[in-house]
Amino acid sequence: MGVTAEQIDLWRKSPSEHQRLEFKEAKTQFDERKLREYCVALANEGGGNLLLGIADKPPRPVVATQAYSDPVALAGKLFRTLGFRVDIDEVAHPDGRVLVFHIPSRPRGTARHLDGKYLMRSGEALVPMSEDQLRRIFAEGEPDWLEEHSKTGLDSQQVIESLDTQTFFELLKLPYPTERGGVIERLLQERLIDEAGGAYAIRRLGALLLAKRLDGFTDLERKAPRVVVYSGISKLETRLDQTGIKGYAVGFQGLVRFVMAQLPQNEIIEDALRKEMKLVPDVVVRELVANALIHQDLTMGGASVMIEIYSNRVEISNPGEPLVPVERFIDGYQSRNERLAGLMRRMGICEEKSSGIDRVVQAAEMYQLPAPDFRAGHRRTFVTIHGPKDFEKMDREDRVRASYQHCALKWVMSERMTNQSLRERFHLPEGKSAVVSQVIAATIEVGLIKLDEKVGTSRKYARYLPFWA
Repeated sequence: MGVTAEQIDLWRKSPSEHQRLEFKEAKTQFDERKLREYCVALANEGGGNLLLGIADKPPRPVVATQAYSDPVALAGKLFRTLGFRVDIDEVAHPDGRVLVFHIPSRPRGTARHLDGKYLMRSGEALVPMSEDQLRRIFAEGEPDWLEEHSKTGLDSQQVIESLDTQTFFELLKLPYPTERGGVIERLLQERLIDEAGGAYAIRRLGALLLAKRLDGFTDLERKAPRVVVYSGISKLETRLDQTGIKGYAVGFQGLVRFVMAQLPQNEIIEDALRKEMKLVPDVVVRELVANALIHQDLTMGGASVMIEIYSNRVEISNPGEPLVPVERFIDGYQSRNERLAGLMRRMGICEEKSSGIDRVVQAAEMYQLPAPDFRAGHRRTFVTIHGPKDFEKMDREDRVRASYQHCALKWVMSERMTNQSLRERFHLPEGKSAVVSQVIAATIEVGLIKLDEKVGTSRKYARYLPFWA
């Protein structure tokens, strides 16, 4: 059964274009090269539907298309040029002719390309897929790197000598077994070790979480987090360069304490009293370090989580480009290493529901820090967080970023950003409302937030939504 006008009207009501839908006006024609590129991009994103004859901006009126008068011939041509079948429906909508292209998902472990170009969508544009994304696709179906063995041929005593089982049971809030067999049984149950032929093998996941010394596992020693402390605001003079020793779970508290001990002290005045506080609060360091450890691309060789401390900021980075766009870190979540994330959640190190980034943004607002700066670099993901900074000392980029993150945070809390709420985020008096309005206008101008049209156009009662809401 083909697509009906009613189905098209349902698609038109979708809050936004997403991985399953793409709308194009194409009133008179649509470039055939561009059509093939969209078919490839949508296939790489899991498949979807491309509709010609519909405006791509809400309320998405049907404008009718005259493009491609012979859909049957076009479908055959697409098959010959793309190498996969795209079905086409020609729909007589009451408001005009619509063409619907049904694009299938790429096969598992395969990425579609057009003349050697592996494409995906990014907003309104078609862009090449990154090296990280392609490597993830091609690795589908291969054995999970974390589940493979790091050490084999061990007896039970060697397993316990290699792993910090005492801390493991403490983190799970379980009593430590009175016999070695009970410890081994738990490790087997959690699939951190395996038994074969009377000997034991430690999985990489078990070693990465519980190792007493990561350098005792030759394939994991470069995965240890590294802390570098600089004397000023640049990399010119290194004061300390320390690489972690323990597994991520058993060494996490010690790592956070070590980082906090290296942070510069700031003097602030609170309730007319001078107080000493660290450059960045403990909750921010904890959440960002946990996030970097969990979401790194562990298949990348010779790369580790980096925590770099300067006199005015902390930069934390991990190998691999993010699975979720950086502007969606607050509301989105996709774990690169699901079993690692699940075990660290059970051990109280993280929450496997994206709330860590929310907590970081909340803390930045509470402690009057500039909004954290999340960036996707070349094969790495970065976050920079500066120490406290008054509104007057924030530049335009700082203010716009804070405005967007505040708006997104309000959204996930089922609230809405207003001039007043943003003014309170910046710790500004009511007399600064006009200045805050300028920040809001700048954030709208760059396309990060939009006016909530449900409350009308009154500036006094205006509420704002993130661009994707």
